[in-house]
Amino acid sequence: MTGVLAILRKELIVYFTTPIFYLTGFFFLVLGGYFFYSNILYYNLLSYQGAQNPHLASYLTATQLVFRPLYGTLAVVFLMMVPLLTMRLLAEEKRSGTAELLFTFPLTDWAVILGKFLSALLIYAIFLVLTTLYPLSFAWVGRVDWGVIVSAYLGLLLLGGACLALGLFASSLTENQIIAAVTAFALLLLFWLLGWQQEVASSGSARFLAALSTMEHFDTFARGVIDTKDLIYYLSFIYFFLFLTKRQLESRRWRA
Repeated sequence: MTGVLAILRKELIVYFTTPIFYLTGFFFLVLGGYFFYSNILYYNLLSYQGAQNPHLASYLTATQLVFRPLYGTLAVVFLMMVPLLTMRLLAEEKRSGTAELLFTFPLTDWAVILGKFLSALLIYAIFLVLTTLYPLSFAWVGRVDWGVIVSAYLGLLLLGGACLALGLFASSLTENQIIAAVTAFALLLLFWLLGWQQEVASSGSARFLAALSTMEHFDTFARGVIDTKDLIYYLSFIYFFLFLTKRQLESRRWRA
């Protein structure tokens, strides 16, 4: 545990002393604020129309028109930003030659992997905490279903952990940060697009592929439903790619 904390502290210092944290956080929050404001305008417009149609008004809730679309959009935005947070985690260690030095320390592979993974997850969690300003500010003027909000944030945290684990694996494959970023983006895009299979086909194989989609499982959380199968999916996804990262580090040691 001491080794994990040492790596975690080292990586957080790097994040906070380089532009990655500030640039990624800035664009994440700016885009989130833009979509939140746009959803509010759309909600107000439909609410005005609903005032003249009581039947329509019963379907116009902030959860459906503001927050579900917002968190779905934030999830997609984060998919685009994951490579920026993970591309240097192991690729830079290889490029600079510090990887060999790092693994000569009395640290297990898992300590290194978990320390780097948790550092990126903590940075992402900071971004998420800042976005709670959106529902908090809306609560001053309207009704917020906090159960759905908490479920959506849990889903965002698990989705982020899954994406970061995949990004860390991509960073372990190469010493070039650009290649690591492109590889992570391509894999994340693949797992996102798998969810579209069930929309164009109804076969069992299409449904199976859709079940592998990271975004497909997030939709359940966004609806306010915490399902055990979605929890198991994300935790298994995280462990699988962290395990692949460990195997990749071991294979590098064997080749050396």
